[in-house]
Amino acid sequence: MDPFRSAFNRVHREGVPFVLIAFALAALSMVFISKVLGWILIVLGLYIVYFFRDPVRMTPLLDTALVSPADGVVSKIEQAVPPAELEMGEGTRTRISIFLSVLNVHVNRVPSDGTITKLSYIPGKFINATLDKASDENERQLVRLDRADGRSVAFVQIAGLIARRIVCNLEVGQTVEAGERFGIIRFGSRMDVYCPEGMEPVIAVGQTVVGGETVIADDTPSHKNIQGRAS
Repeated sequence: MDPFRSAFNRVHREGVPFVLIAFALAALSMVFISKVLGWILIVLGLYIVYFFRDPVRMTPLLDTALVSPADGVVSKIEQAVPPAELEMGEGTRTRISIFLSVLNVHVNRVPSDGTITKLSYIPGKFINATLDKASDENERQLVRLDRADGRSVAFVQIAGLIARRIVCNLEVGQTVEAGERFGIIRFGSRMDVYCPEGMEPVIAVGQTVVGGETVIADDTPSHKNIQGRAS
């Protein structure tokens, strides 16, 4: 791995314009307006670099499991019906909700190997992402992935109180791997995952998870000698 990249996480391309603008304004302020304002803008620019960081992750190679699609804290584990737009039936599934604060990595990752079969973007509100109604009322991007074992999983990018842009780079028919980057939500948000039938959560409410690394649900919860893949 490049030693510079290992020391400083690369910046996601969505953040590059913000970083350039912040440092350009800082330079102009230093010269023409106020050094104090310039230093404030430099600090802001450094925070933007931090927010849009895009670290390399080691994804467990487990066909029976789902990995977390995002960094954050598990805010809720409950039974819920998947979004009707994804045509996954009316039966309930285990839904795992992960809240991302403004300090978390916001690059989102695919939770399982498979094929993207449905995408649906729904405009909506920007209420606090920790509230239950955020799953149904906030702006969100719905994704359905069909696995090789015939089961499907849904994952949903949900905008929050501060978040104002959801980016999803997936396409219907695309084949993806667990841990693969697929998008980002800017400035605080939430991810919902609807597990395949038969999969049980292996995390707890309040637990901190790492996108692309933490196993959140599994068919066989006990594993030994797990291999991984850098992503």
